[in-house]
Amino acid sequence: MQEICVTENEAGQRLDKLLAKYLKEAPKSFLYKMLRKKNITLNGKKASGAEKLFQGDVVKLFLSDETIGKFSGREECIRPGRREALDILYEDSHILLLNKPVGMLSQKAREQDVSAVEHLIGYLLDSKALTEQELKTFRPSVCNRLDRNTSGILAAGKSLAGLQELSRFFKDRSIGKYYLCLVWGDVKRPESIKGYLVKDGLTNHVRISQKEMPEGVRIETEYRPLASGGGMTLLEVHLVTGKTHQIRAHLASQGHPILGDYKYGKPKVNDRYQKQYGLKSQLLHAWRLQMPKSEGTLGYLSGREFRAPPPGLFRQICAEQLGRQDLF
Repeated sequence: MQEICVTENEAGQRLDKLLAKYLKEAPKSFLYKMLRKKNITLNGKKASGAEKLFQGDVVKLFLSDETIGKFSGREECIRPGRREALDILYEDSHILLLNKPVGMLSQKAREQDVSAVEHLIGYLLDSKALTEQELKTFRPSVCNRLDRNTSGILAAGKSLAGLQELSRFFKDRSIGKYYLCLVWGDVKRPESIKGYLVKDGLTNHVRISQKEMPEGVRIETEYRPLASGGGMTLLEVHLVTGKTHQIRAHLASQGHPILGDYKYGKPKVNDRYQKQYGLKSQLLHAWRLQMPKSEGTLGYLSGREFRAPPPGLFRQICAEQLGRQDLF
C-alpha cells in the first residue's frame, strides 16, 4: 500500500488526472476498476475519479509495490542543475526567472537533450524546493521560449499555481517582453511593423509577407533606436506577438538584420565580426520583462519589472561599435 498526501501543487485537479500522472503506464480502465473495487480510495472512502482534490486530501493505493512500480514508469530526470549552473535573476515560492546563456536550449528538442528545464528541475531537487515524489505528479517548466542562440530572461513556474498564471500572462500577451539587438543600418525613429509569418517546418526557416496568406500568422513588432554608429543601431524591441524567429525575420525584412544572424542576416558582415570578435550567434537578448497588473496568485508582482544584463560579448561589441560605455 502507498499513500499520496495531496500538496498545493497537486490540488485543484481531478483525482483521475492525478492517478494518470502517478501511474502513467496504467490503462485508464485499470484505474477506474481499482476505484470501483476500493483498491484506490480518497480520504478513506470510495471515489469515482471525478472528485476535485484539495490540499491535504489523502489518496491510498491498496496495490502491491510491484504493481505500482510497473505502472509508475521510470522517471527520466537529468540532474545537472545547481544554483551555480543557473544565472538566477529572481526566485520565490511560485516562479523563477533566469538569464539564459547563448547555447542553452529552452526546452528539449530531442530526448537526449539537456535544456533549461532539466537544469531548473535539477536545481530545485538539489535545493530541496522539489521532491522526487512531487515530481511524479508536477513538473516545473519554463513559460516562454528563446532560440538556442538567443540569450536573456526565461520565466519558469515552480508551483502549479505559479506555472498556470505565468503561462496565462504569456498566452494573453499581458506580460511585456522587451529585447535588445544590434542591427545593420541606421534606424532613425521608432516603428510599429505588422505582417504575416509563414514557417517552413522542414528547414526551420520563416518568411515575412505584407499580404495575408492562408498559411501565415499575423505578427506585430515594435522597436525604438537606443544608439547608433558605424552603420549599426542598437534597438529595443517590444515583441507584441511571439512567433518563431519573429524578431529576426521581421527586422531582416525591413532591411535591418541582426548582427551575427547567419539565417536571416548578412553573411559577409557576420564573417567580419566572427573573425574580429569570435561572434558566432545573433546579438539578440531578452532583457526586460514587465509583469501585468493582476490580482491572482502572482498579484504581489503586479507592475514589477525585471532585467537581465546582456552577455559580455554583446556589451563589448556595442560599446566599441557605437562608441558608448553607458548603454547597459
